[in-house]
Amino acid sequence: MSQGLALASTAWLLASGAKPDRGVLELHSEAILPVPLDDAFAFFADAWNLERITPPWLNFRIRTRRPLDMREGTMLDYRIRLHGVPIPWRTRIDVWEPGVRFVDRQVVGPYRWWRHEHRFETTAAGTRVVDRVEYLPRVAWLSRRWVQRDVERIFAYRREALWQALVAPGSPGHES
Repeated sequence: MSQGLALASTAWLLASGAKPDRGVLELHSEAILPVPLDDAFAFFADAWNLERITPPWLNFRIRTRRPLDMREGTMLDYRIRLHGVPIPWRTRIDVWEPGVRFVDRQVVGPYRWWRHEHRFETTAAGTRVVDRVEYLPRVAWLSRRWVQRDVERIFAYRREALWQALVAPGSPGHES
């Protein structure tokens, strides 16, 4: 089955609508990286780096073809495997302010609501990367606790993976 057909066949089930009035969870995560802001933003501007900073247990894969021009309105297709079940995920870039921030919002995927703001700030130590996520799991009355724990684990992994990708010796772009 083609990627487009697979997404279309499940889109009605996994579609996201407007932000729900209540029950939305928030996650705030920060990492200070001793790299210039332009380098940190460039890392995130390459969508394929998301595979490098997502935990392997999600089996995250980008399905969108290269080349990709990141800008407001760009749509990105992914696939994750959660407990062995493949789940399509499509996000839209709602805000694109190079060197400052960008916002992606789930259009189709595992959450009832997902909005992720990535913010970049220069500090004396380098760059502060700030993630602010609003999300609401599907079937929240049953899944909220487990999903919240998993989202926290994902972002803990992401902070460490960012360090490894951008700062650790031997990483691309790191000068020893």
